[in-house]
Amino acid sequence: MKNPLVSVIVTTRNSEATLEACLHSVQQQTYTPLEIVFVDNFSTDRTVEIARQFTDNVTIKGPERSVQRNEAARLAKGEYIVVIDSDMELTPTVIESCVAQYRHDDTVEGVVIPEESFGEGFWAQCKKLERSFYIGVDWIEAARFFKRQTFLEVGGYDEQLVSGEDWDLAQRVAAKGRIAHVDALIMHNEGRLQLLSTLKKKFYYAGQFRQYTATTSVPAAHGKQPTNIVLRRFGLYFSQPKQLFKKPHYGLGMLFMKVSEFGFGALGYLAAKNKKQVSSS
Repeated sequence: MKNPLVSVIVTTRNSEATLEACLHSVQQQTYTPLEIVFVDNFSTDRTVEIARQFTDNVTIKGPERSVQRNEAARLAKGEYIVVIDSDMELTPTVIESCVAQYRHDDTVEGVVIPEESFGEGFWAQCKKLERSFYIGVDWIEAARFFKRQTFLEVGGYDEQLVSGEDWDLAQRVAAKGRIAHVDALIMHNEGRLQLLSTLKKKFYYAGQFRQYTATTSVPAAHGKQPTNIVLRRFGLYFSQPKQLFKKPHYGLGMLFMKVSEFGFGALGYLAAKNKKQVSSS
């Protein structure tokens, strides 16, 4: 039986540091046939130049990743699509494992691929520890491998969302069928993670989170209040104390990082809320 084409969607902005390793990992997949569909958000570095070494399917579009991903899905020719970021590296059997889920169960509509972090320095190790708690946790992990037809039928990513868009899409796909899981990993390259840059990112995305909580498709498991998510996360960490404190300096560092992230996230959330109230008054 001929294998169906899988389209690997990669979206970027100034991603030259990690992109080559990402695209090389796609080339190393045990599954064929594949195509890479690449959509860049007006990068000013060598991102597009690197992408053209791997694929001719290169498009420029913005302003945010939901728009980019939807454009890539429209351009894709595959029966299936998988959406990855430019700082991700696929272990060799990821695509093969995902396609196998559909062959074994025709009710499958989406597949969750677990992630493991790697990087340089103390904070990258703390992030690696944090992500280890999320594997197999349905209310945190979101599907990123879909039937292309299903993706288009549910409308793809909500282009009004900058934060929470993965959860939102997965919830709509789950309404059509089963969400499966695979064991093959995506390796998430954190690079030399800096705490301050992480906090700035958290401030920005938390400011956009109100739009997600306002949607009707938010699953009850996530909770509509940010405080619910914070409490559930810390409950998850402390539910596995041996894992949390196996290396105490990383465990304590991770907790400090998460407290700081949630603090900056709260500031971003409140700043966005106040800005909306001022603009509407």
